[in-house]
Amino acid sequence: MNTVLVLYYSRHGNTRSMARLIARGVDQVEGCESMLRTVPPISADHESTAEPIPSDGEPYVTLDDLEQCNGLILGSPTRFGNMASPLKYFLETTSSQWLSGTLSGKPASVFTSTSSMHGGQESTLLTMMVPLLHHGMVISGIPYSETELVKTKTGGTPYGASHVAGADSNYEISDSEKALCIAQGKRMGVLSKKLG
Repeated sequence: MNTVLVLYYSRHGNTRSMARLIARGVDQVEGCESMLRTVPPISADHESTAEPIPSDGEPYVTLDDLEQCNGLILGSPTRFGNMASPLKYFLETTSSQWLSGTLSGKPASVFTSTSSMHGGQESTLLTMMVPLLHHGMVISGIPYSETELVKTKTGGTPYGASHVAGADSNYEISDSEKALCIAQGKRMGVLSKKLG
């Protein structure tokens, strides 16, 4: 069974909702299963210790989860055109995996949620790809054969799924955004089997 790690950070729940849709897409591919994981928040002024299991949502990711996956889908809300600090903080702990080439050759993709249509979706997705490229991962986006990319009036990019959450983070995920999340999950499931 191929396992695709869907790793995300979510502050208001939108990125988590996207992660669950993407995981549904992975699970639709025969011989594949998704593993949903998150990262703890970080403190602005000192290192703090989070409870080992979050009070709600998915478990926190471990380096073993990362090493054992056959593919990785990384998700974050946009923070000034970049990924959120908690996700970046976790990625900065993966030096030993980088040195050993643990992730090299495995497929990866990215997704994001923003408060506004032009809130940095594409720059966030592109910058999230950079550490994955350093790990030697094979990056995949969403091809335009997914016709929702052409039709969407909300989120959705060829670099990865995206969602426009609104200034108060209360916009529902649109039908186009849902379809693109599921399509991205399916694509990564298929790629994890081909490259595994």
